Amino acid sequence: MTRLRTTLARTAALVAAAGLVVSTAGQAPAAAPAAPAPAVTTAPSTDILDQVKQLTGVTSVTEATAPAGYRFFKITFEQLADHRRPRAGTFEQRLTLLHKDVARPMVMYTSGYNVSQNPSRSEPTQIVDGNQLSMEYRFFEPSRPANPDWEQQLTIWQAATDQHRIIHAFQKLYRENWITTGGSKGGMTATYHRRFYPSDVNGTIPYVAPNDVDNRDDSAYDEFLDNVGNDPACRARLVGLQKRVLTDRQWYLDKARGIAEAEGYTFDTVGGLEIAVELSVIDSYFVFWQYSRQQDCAMLPDPATATNDDVWAFYEGTASLVGNADQSFAGFIPYYFQASYELGAPLPYEGPLADVLQYPGLNVAETFVPAELKPRRFSKRAMPDIDRWVRNSSTRMLYVYGANDPWSSEPFSCGRTGAKRECARYWVAGGNHGSRIAQLPEAERIRATALILKWAGLGDGDRAVEQIDDAGRPKRNPSLDTQPDYLKHRML
Repeated sequence: MTRLRTTLARTAALVAAAGLVVSTAGQAPAAAPAAPAPAVTTAPSTDILDQVKQLTGVTSVTEATAPAGYRFFKITFEQLADHRRPRAGTFEQRLTLLHKDVARPMVMYTSGYNVSQNPSRSEPTQIVDGNQLSMEYRFFEPSRPANPDWEQQLTIWQAATDQHRIIHAFQKLYRENWITTGGSKGGMTATYHRRFYPSDVNGTIPYVAPNDVDNRDDSAYDEFLDNVGNDPACRARLVGLQKRVLTDRQWYLDKARGIAEAEGYTFDTVGGLEIAVELSVIDSYFVFWQYSRQQDCAMLPDPATATNDDVWAFYEGTASLVGNADQSFAGFIPYYFQASYELGAPLPYEGPLADVLQYPGLNVAETFVPAELKPRRFSKRAMPDIDRWVRNSSTRMLYVYGANDPWSSEPFSCGRTGAKRECARYWVAGGNHGSRIAQLPEAERIRATALILKWAGLGDGDRAVEQIDDAGRPKRNPSLDTQPDYLKHRML
């Protein structure tokens, strides 16, 4: 393991005394030894870079370019591969730190996947005008142990304990209030951390976080997809585009094969090109609603009149027919493993396509896990435990969902006593997987913003909203407030 160490240079005084004869006859007395130089005391550095370097667990810090008013650091942090078995070794986990001021609140963010190496601000960071510490999820390379034990080490508890250790290390420097957040799998991650370490931070804002309580029952997803949007004609057109490919599949297979050969794509994990193409077709309906808006229905090709190339172009912008290549999803295998082991995932939405499918039932998480990594069992207790905690015991949680986002089919619930525990849930009308607090109706946006500011220690109640511009609207910084990283790929 690479570790940052401070090397101290040392000097030794070599005294050549051997053979020296001293005579006092006719000579002046020898000079008295020189007094030792006074000790030099160095005051601790006040530079944030030096202070971060001194935090327990930090193994390296590199400063990178940041917009005015901020400093941006790329950090590695030493974690135990197995927090229950310290002898299992360690690995280095990547973090980034967008520093504004230690006197401002801290927002800890994770997407649940890799950590971006570019500075950005999540919506809560914008709202509280604070610092942001971002964490890479364990097992997403390069934040992976050298000889990983997937079933023992890639669990929601292990990842929550990673986050717990990081928070405790950085709270020695950032002493103001802390908030955690994340979108999609990152929203799940933020929830799981609070389940196991509820007192670590002052509040949590998960965005579009699925809650697959019972992995055997996906009726909520099917019902949602049967009725999503307010236009049955749009849903029918999406199914028509799927059937267009599956009934005239040879043309699309030939084109996909040509691209795969030219690019060196392989499809060994899912079982071959033919299966890979069919899985992409099945995905397209779900993915369209995940990332598109209702008004995008008007841009869909007509399945009856569009050319094959037009249909191909639609899939390239939605669920590429070569997107299930080994090379495309290799970086996301930790997610597929977790979905097969603890998280759960929806079964494929195949009902409207039953008469044209050749590989029904294969579009599940296990299909995307290499044979040597497939878990031996699925944990039936993990998600029900999380659900009960959120519903009955969680405090200072604020969930944001999109009404048209399929991943919101099974949302977390704050339960009957949620208001007393400051657990709240908001829905963006017509919202997709990118739903944000800023898209809520004004009254709801102000209430949600007030809660966040209260948790951040910046005020109490609705009056807290007055502390930020435009009655609660985050002041945007174009160089920092980019698209959330969980929207840059088609998984969670």
